[in-house]
Amino acid sequence: MRLSAEARQVLQALAGGSFLKSHRYLDGSKVYRLHNLSGQSRPVSRATVDALVRHGLVISNQKFPAATYMLTDRGRAIVQNYDGEHF
Repeated sequence: MRLSAEARQVLQALAGGSFLKSHRYLDGSKVYRLHNLSGQSRPVSRATVDALVRHGLVISNQKFPAATYMLTDRGRAIVQNYDGEHF
């Protein structure tokens, strides 16, 4: 499995306690943001979130207007076995 640098960063952040959320708006737009424990957030690309979902590494709770993505057991195992270079 090949993951982008952003995807690897998101997995590591989630394992460290951060939250990945999709913020949906009434006009149909959706923005993904990674929220850390200090309250700061940064955008995450849709392609990154799609890849993490497609590989079964995160799952959404499907809430509106802000769904939260959580690590799956597979995602957690991948992060725990990360050798610093290969996922």
